Amino acid sequence: MYSKVIVAVDLSDETDKVLSRALELVGSQADKLVLIHVVEPVPAVWGMESYAVDPINLQQQILDGSATRLQELGAKHGIDNANVHAVLGSPAPEIRNLAKSQQADAIVIGSHGNSGWKLMLGSTANKLLHGATCDVLTVHVG
Repeated sequence: MYSKVIVAVDLSDETDKVLSRALELVGSQADKLVLIHVVEPVPAVWGMESYAVDPINLQQQILDGSATRLQELGAKHGIDNANVHAVLGSPAPEIRNLAKSQQADAIVIGSHGNSGWKLMLGSTANKLLHGATCDVLTVHVG
């Protein structure tokens, strides 16, 4: 049985399936789980100041909304807020960094992202495998 498991979620409809599988790995001991959701940065384009939407504010709103949803998900499954992380960055490196800092012995992630080319390639799960220092379980979703 694993003692510390990072659960990387995209907050899609498949999130509960990924989290349920992670709970099975730790014998339903939610205190062994650490949730992470990574928000990719909104690209800033030259001349954005002429648009009605400020990309920095938009990015912060997305991050704040994700943090709230992730905390609600954690509370629903008995995961302490200290073990819930919504971060800004590139998903695979951020997940690996958290796994390393938490001394996790496993990472659980859905097999595919929830949109566009990520849906076809499962790119985050694939990139996560390269460089991971612990077991990685991909849960078939979709």
